[in-house]
Amino acid sequence: MGEPLDAFSCLTEVELFADLSAQEIAAMDLMAPARLFRRGELLFSQSQPVTALFILKSGRVRVFRVAEDGKALTMAILEPGAVFGEMMLVGQRMYDNYAEAIEDATICQLSVAEVERFLLADPRIAIRISRLLGEQVARLEERLTDLALKPLSAQVASTLLKLSENIAPHRFSQGRTIHLTHDQLAGLLGASREATSKVMGEFTGKNAVRQGRGRIIVTDREILHKLAGSGS
Repeated sequence: MGEPLDAFSCLTEVELFADLSAQEIAAMDLMAPARLFRRGELLFSQSQPVTALFILKSGRVRVFRVAEDGKALTMAILEPGAVFGEMMLVGQRMYDNYAEAIEDATICQLSVAEVERFLLADPRIAIRISRLLGEQVARLEERLTDLALKPLSAQVASTLLKLSENIAPHRFSQGRTIHLTHDQLAGLLGASREATSKVMGEFTGKNAVRQGRGRIIVTDREILHKLAGSGS
């Protein structure tokens, strides 16, 4: 885990704290300094659980489980503004999961006592926490359905859509560049590189994506939407 970052507001621009004043945010920042997690670094794991609530300010984090055969099954890819962690008093359970920064990420961490004192005691924040956690449960159930019922092509399309959501299109081409290799994409899906590369080749043939060294350019999200909903 990196050192705290100076002059950094973890709470500004996070939807959870939209109703707070600048003074309230400044006060909360003092008890929730941001830390830098490098790409590939684990926030928590089965062997090193952390009883805390995390707020993702920048970067991306994936939450995954390890199946009996050793494959990593990605349950969620978290974007800036996500609130997550092992925190039973707000209905979150992560003890059987791992969380890994898939790119350099700045993250704030709140203890149980801090959550009780500063978050749940404020009805403005408590209501938002309930809504955000409900949305996360819905996404998790959707992901479990994908893993159980959808073919790899639909899973790849769905993952590319999620990864490209918050990426601005290029000014001229309108494509959205995701910096991932086939190995990394396969790791996110718990699939083999060979099978993933075959699907990506099919997507390129359909003009849904273009590919470069260590990058995937999403060129047609509408096609990906259709592929993500395919059951065959």
